[in-house]
Amino acid sequence: MTFQAGSFPHCVAVGDFNNDTRLDVVVANSGGNDVSVLLGYGNGSFQNQMTFPTGSKPYPVAVGDFNNDTRLDIVVANNGDNNVSVLLGHGNGSFQNRMTFLIDSASVSLAVGDFNNDTQLDIVVANNVDNDVSVLLGFIIIGFMNQIALTAGHGSRPQSVLIADFNNDSRMDVALANSGSHTITIFLGDGNYSFSNLATYSAGSKPVSIAVGDFNNDRRSDIVVANYDSETISIFLGCGNGSFSNQSTYSTGPASYPYFVAVGDFNNDTAIDIVVITQGTNNLGTFLGYGNGTFSNVTLMPMGYGSNPFCVLIGDFNDDRKLDFAVANEGTDSLSMFLQTC
Repeated sequence: MTFQAGSFPHCVAVGDFNNDTRLDVVVANSGGNDVSVLLGYGNGSFQNQMTFPTGSKPYPVAVGDFNNDTRLDIVVANNGDNNVSVLLGHGNGSFQNRMTFLIDSASVSLAVGDFNNDTQLDIVVANNVDNDVSVLLGFIIIGFMNQIALTAGHGSRPQSVLIADFNNDSRMDVALANSGSHTITIFLGDGNYSFSNLATYSAGSKPVSIAVGDFNNDRRSDIVVANYDSETISIFLGCGNGSFSNQSTYSTGPASYPYFVAVGDFNNDTAIDIVVITQGTNNLGTFLGYGNGTFSNVTLMPMGYGSNPFCVLIGDFNDDRKLDFAVANEGTDSLSMFLQTC
């Protein structure tokens, strides 16, 4: 099923924006300088989009409760304005006008989490021009302080960022996919506004997307990245102390150019699987996990000529306890829903 989005939809996030227990979708439209909110009916279909203004060229989008009112809010990073926009939710599917917070430079990825254990959500933004990430610390009511800049190294060009606890100390850490240096970087959080123990691992050529999951069922966080130029994904198994194994790689196919990666248990076998967007071939590719850190070869699903898929998000959109896919297609200004039927 396909639903209309805005101009040049770049990224997708999911959440329940109107408190009806059904998953909804928000899409960042980089060409329209807005976000589209599509409220779900719980059967895999959605209402027509509602749009809300952002800054210039919103690329990444995420959701969270930034003012602790139990209602989901939206945050986007505006690549054209060097800032982030926060839209506070009313709990009925609508949102307040944006609030804007400055960051250092053009941003391409963001994630949210509580870095200093104060029950306030913080934001981390990857700045690929300045080769660093900005950590915006949330404070009471609603506001952010640009407290920390984490440097990934000259020429690193961080393209994707995620937050997880890599050393099992109950403190949030940061991982980056660096498209310029062909590496991933790990910053371990100290739980008090600071980070330490920067570690770098070689990935494939031009890693552009990063995701986290437990791929070998050892209760430790592992990492997967999509390597755009080498047409592979790389798997890094975590040791539970903040360090990782060397990469193992899987091909996404010739001329595939994988651009976005996400994880979930797609076949309900308790093993984590991987889904990847391949921009070069306009495909959705899945790697089924065996639960021991290894994966099947890729299975490809055509998205359609000229669709130019940019992002895939995972959720159960029709309440059948099976994970479905939501894909933002920049080439057709649309959102494609793939519902599991078996």
